[in-house]
Amino acid sequence: MFLRNIWYYACPASDLKPGKMLHKVLLGEPVVFARGSDGAVFALRDLCPHRGVPLSAGRLCAAGSSVDGKTLGEPQIECPYHGWRFGPDGACKAIPSLVTGQEMDIGRIRVRRYPVRELQGNIWIWMPMASDGPVLDDTPEPDHEPPVMPEVGERSPTLIERMVFDCHVDHAVIGLMDPAHGPYVHRSVFWRSEKSMHEKEKAFGPSELGFTMLPHTPSKNSRFYKILGGNLTTAISFRLPGVRVEHITAGTRGHVVGLTSVTPLTETSTEVTQSFYWTLPVLGALKPVLRPFVRSFLKQDGDMVNIQKEGLKFDPRLMLINDSDVQAKWYFRLKDAWEKGGGARTGFENPVQPANLRWRS
Repeated sequence: MFLRNIWYYACPASDLKPGKMLHKVLLGEPVVFARGSDGAVFALRDLCPHRGVPLSAGRLCAAGSSVDGKTLGEPQIECPYHGWRFGPDGACKAIPSLVTGQEMDIGRIRVRRYPVRELQGNIWIWMPMASDGPVLDDTPEPDHEPPVMPEVGERSPTLIERMVFDCHVDHAVIGLMDPAHGPYVHRSVFWRSEKSMHEKEKAFGPSELGFTMLPHTPSKNSRFYKILGGNLTTAISFRLPGVRVEHITAGTRGHVVGLTSVTPLTETSTEVTQSFYWTLPVLGALKPVLRPFVRSFLKQDGDMVNIQKEGLKFDPRLMLINDSDVQAKWYFRLKDAWEKGGGARTGFENPVQPANLRWRS
């Protein structure tokens, strides 16, 4: 149903404050994120194996704090029902109801641990193969790393907007890479109109876990690019499971990087997060204007998904055409290749071949 053994965008790092927890449902699984007082983030399956209570409803006990007369050497999440506590590795650290003589190896009781990475203001989560119930240690270490945004160093995004679309992740991703819907879905004086449509040709090639629209001069019918001035080049890459990165280089003046992350919450809901990094001072002054524009842009896509949902109720047979839908075809081929490779980076063979694609938009 969803790709596994791969990194998904979880949330902005700013969502998780030190000493706090955050509950999310990702790929249909309840997950609790926690940040210790030292700033380190960890994630566990958000269900106590004892009675199924969400651990996020409990409390996060800080490393160095005293609980039940013992000083904790690491942060632990305490279940609110019976006080069972779990460490960052998912192992049970305490069952307060046990008394002397009731020998039990509580360390063998575990909740699923999810590897996480905090990079450039983003939290990424490694989603392994699905599993139910208590586990001993069925979470393998990642065989690759999350994407890194180019030319922005360790800075965090300057602008973040997100929205939940009521659709399967595939429909959200296809909409993300659809080059022909802009003049219709995103009609705007600031962006593009149907009258500005013209023929385009772009060169593509395979890249890490996906493909890239190779560096080119941005479309002249978009006013957004005009704000950045002349001498622009842009490259747009897509990688599994649903990450789009647009890197705009403004001559010697700096860089703009747009990260669009598509994360399935359930089979019928998908979170789309749009983040922007930039090194151009002019965009800082325009941030109050850019934020509502980005929000409006996401809402237009979300509204179209809702309209599409009405038609999908009848389970129609869908079609993809050349050349405007080739990127969508590549997406499905990439997913198939990931599954055929056993959900492992080492077994994955990228099916995308270099190509020039043409369409009108």
